[in-house]
Amino acid sequence: MTNMEWQSRKEKVICKGEANLAPIYAAKAKNAIITDIEGNEYIDFAAGIAVNNTGNSHPRIVAAVKAQLENFSHTCSTVVPYTSFVELGEGVVEAAPGDFAKKAAFLTTGSEAVENAIKFARHYTGRPGVIAFKGGFHGRTNMCMGLTGKVNPYKAGFGPFPNNIYHLPYPNEYHGVTEQESLSAIDDLFACDIEPSQIAAIIFEPIQGEGGFYQAPASWVKEIRALCDKHGIVMICDEIQSGFARTGKMFACEYYDVVPDLITIAKGLGGGFPISGVVGRAEIMDHPQAGGIGGTYAGNALACTAAVEVLKVIKEEQLCERAQHIGLLFKEQLESMQRDIPQIGDIRQVGLMAAVEFNDPETGAPLATLTKQLVKKANENGLILLSCGVKGNVVRFLPPLTIETELVVKGLEIVKTQLLDLTK
Repeated sequence: MTNMEWQSRKEKVICKGEANLAPIYAAKAKNAIITDIEGNEYIDFAAGIAVNNTGNSHPRIVAAVKAQLENFSHTCSTVVPYTSFVELGEGVVEAAPGDFAKKAAFLTTGSEAVENAIKFARHYTGRPGVIAFKGGFHGRTNMCMGLTGKVNPYKAGFGPFPNNIYHLPYPNEYHGVTEQESLSAIDDLFACDIEPSQIAAIIFEPIQGEGGFYQAPASWVKEIRALCDKHGIVMICDEIQSGFARTGKMFACEYYDVVPDLITIAKGLGGGFPISGVVGRAEIMDHPQAGGIGGTYAGNALACTAAVEVLKVIKEEQLCERAQHIGLLFKEQLESMQRDIPQIGDIRQVGLMAAVEFNDPETGAPLATLTKQLVKKANENGLILLSCGVKGNVVRFLPPLTIETELVVKGLEIVKTQLLDLTK
């Protein structure tokens, strides 16, 4: 059967909300190449949305999971635990920044990680309020949609959302939102809407993912840390997309000289297997009562086994350094492209988390249609691309950190060829 035949079958039985990027049905994936059921090959610049940082089907991860599967697949970590659950906890606690006692909790999805981070913060502080930021993305459950600062397609029609969530401007130099405007909005919030003694947590992405790959300024993060310390607020960094070597460091928050209290983790941790978690200050993590945290599939045995191997691969294959190296190659190639294509308004790159924003060179208006066309044309020409941004005018580059250099060059040549054709 063809891709289109499978797409027709899918549309008859799978809800419209679970739309797919293109009618491409995977048959096999190896490192940075995906092969579809018709035998067509695609360069993977998505990595399953920053999940396969260690590449598609890394042989060490495959071997580890196969061995675990021979023993058992599930017992529930809160009923009969297993050694990989503990090993992963040790590895994540060691990897997380902070010169203080830390503990971890493991779950299944990124949304669960965020939900539980809020649970930890509220339980520890005894407070209801949470501050989040415009342009942030924190997941698709009701609480997480409430935290998310992007309406379409994630929030439209799904309300009402939980109370006690306050959205404030995220500093964004390219779009004219200053750090002081963001910080002043917090002052106004405390003066007009809720006292700081009722705020449990401030949650933000060090680099906004779905929002458009905007990095928080170091001075702003320092001010947020100071506010949290002053008022007893839990500072949460959402590292679900930016974690596990993606930015050239294990966590993006390591670019700052302050440390969050809690970090949410998922995606790149599992190497393709569903696992998420929260890691942070032991006193906060230990505050909920026994049985207050968990889930049937939380820290599944297969996923824990995969994640233990992922941490080893990141270290032994020096993927932080690799992300820096390949990220700079992306930046150089994109800057060269920008000289011929003025619609590329901005280029952002931290490690191998890179993006281009498309704007009209005369008016500055966001070019969402061009962005959508580029993603479609890239797919049709053998390259898997993803868009993002509150206004839908950003293309993000999230290939496996293990991608071969020649595939980077080849993939970006496809981008350039299609852009030149679309903008002529």
